[in-house]
Amino acid sequence: MLQMQVEKKMKDHLLSWHDTLLKQNILDFVTAVTDESSPQYVPVADRIAVFDNDGTLWCEKPMYIQLDLILRKLAAAAEAEPALRTRQPWQAAWVQDFGWFGAVVTAHYQGDDRALHELMAGILTLSKDRPVEAVEAEAAEFIATARHPSLGLRYRQCIYQPMVELLRYLETHDFTNYIVSGGGRDFMRGFAQELYGIPRERVIGSTVAYRYAEEAGGAILQQPELGVIDDGPGKPIQIWNVIGRRPLVAAGNSNGDLLMLAFAGGQQPALRLLVVHDDANREFAYTAGAEQVLRTAQTFGWTAISMKSAWRTIFPAS
Repeated sequence: MLQMQVEKKMKDHLLSWHDTLLKQNILDFVTAVTDESSPQYVPVADRIAVFDNDGTLWCEKPMYIQLDLILRKLAAAAEAEPALRTRQPWQAAWVQDFGWFGAVVTAHYQGDDRALHELMAGILTLSKDRPVEAVEAEAAEFIATARHPSLGLRYRQCIYQPMVELLRYLETHDFTNYIVSGGGRDFMRGFAQELYGIPRERVIGSTVAYRYAEEAGGAILQQPELGVIDDGPGKPIQIWNVIGRRPLVAAGNSNGDLLMLAFAGGQQPALRLLVVHDDANREFAYTAGAEQVLRTAQTFGWTAISMKSAWRTIFPAS
């Protein structure tokens, strides 16, 4: 009878997950912290779950989806101003050197930010006096129409179905879900509710500076200066600034998520989830930029989610 109950429990939730010990451990954790008779019970107010976005909730290869949009805009600038074609990052955008952009991101997560400074200088030129509503609208249109260069899916279809199911499962147990990503907050607000069911006020991300423009009817305008970098140590700091509580559940996939995962729990139980990209047939297989967090997860027994062995399907049915 007990075995039948366990099997039914595993089939009722997380349908895109294989019925493995990993899946059962996730279900058991949620049961333990939400059952009032459990010694690990956690009140509803403290049931916080935080999720990285790129590589955790949706595909991040061969480059970040937001970076694809940025690349197209940099290329358009190089088209209009030929002198930019010999300077990075416009040069890479102009010749469609996607590898340069990917190498910048990998180097960043390996501790080398020299090329990142070049990239950020170019990106910031796109943020002068842009209304935040225009940024969100552009993001929503882009993910609805643009396609992934190798998967052939529209970007809005590049979300990980098993992780969306996990979001819904946590919600049914009174968790409050947040996105905590190094990606642009204004960009993610354009689709977070539609794709993930996470409202705009629960999107924590990187920002530029802003200006209040009374002359433009009280518009909030982006400015070409860095604001908050929500990556590495910035993630736990922003979680504390915005939420004011340590998460019970934290999910990520790269070295930039390590400190967020370590920050989870405190004096309470914690479920630290690390998405491992090891499925070259259905998505991508890589460890670059995740070397440190993979070692840490193994050392401390964090929950590593092999996409290849843990997930029945990766992307939602079209």
